[in-house]
Amino acid sequence: MRDSLPVIRRRFVHTSAGAIHLASAGEGFPILLLHQTPRSWDEFRDVLPLLGRQFQAIAMDTAGFGDSDKLPLAEHSIERWAQIAFEVLDALELPRAVVCGHHTGAVTALEMTASQPERVAALVLSSCPMNDAPRRAAHAGKRTIDDVERRADGSHLGELWSRRQPFYPAGDIDLMERFMVDAIKAGEMAAHGHVVVRNYVMEQRIGLVTSPTLVLKAGSDPHSAPYAERVAAAIAGSRLETIEEGMVPMPDQMPQQFAERILGFLAQQAAG
Repeated sequence: MRDSLPVIRRRFVHTSAGAIHLASAGEGFPILLLHQTPRSWDEFRDVLPLLGRQFQAIAMDTAGFGDSDKLPLAEHSIERWAQIAFEVLDALELPRAVVCGHHTGAVTALEMTASQPERVAALVLSSCPMNDAPRRAAHAGKRTIDDVERRADGSHLGELWSRRQPFYPAGDIDLMERFMVDAIKAGEMAAHGHVVVRNYVMEQRIGLVTSPTLVLKAGSDPHSAPYAERVAAAIAGSRLETIEEGMVPMPDQMPQQFAERILGFLAQQAAG
């Protein structure tokens, strides 16, 4: 029953990037949740209590997004974001965690696992791109999906809505409004976050992943679905699962199914 769900708690922790905002629910072994560009912890608002029934679920705002402090654009990189995420775990006195990321967050989660595998008990990569040299070349210099020119009449907000809406469930105003709030908060990072992913040399890092890994494919997400099999094949022993109706906002679009896949994967790891 919904009444049995743990409450969400919010706080800030201090890192080398300044104050990082996070939300958490539940107790026990930690699961760190990392959002896509240009979202915030709110992407996992409905997932946190579901995971919090069995774990300490923590969703952080990446530096420059949500309520976390901002950095100069030049200081943002996947490697820096991974470092900050570890600093958040350090501030919480958590030596190890399950790490789960969606889209941009998946790329950061992968780098966390590649750089400090002893601290990542298990990895969940949701809608993770395979950002290798061909993909970088194909996207180099191109306008990102959230790159709109600000205008005094506010028409850029309508443009941003229209650019994103085809990748969200038809008629779901609530999900789109949640996206828009985060995009406005992110400011220039709404577009630049995609560039940060584009610049990451994943092909040199993905082979270093040794943690048990679940690759979650959103079957109706044209931006990530084509890469799922390649990502899974590049990680030895990984498990690939598909949520066919999943779209770009899969965690907040389908929180129950999203949480169930994570919990099932972790239960299998515990049994093994």
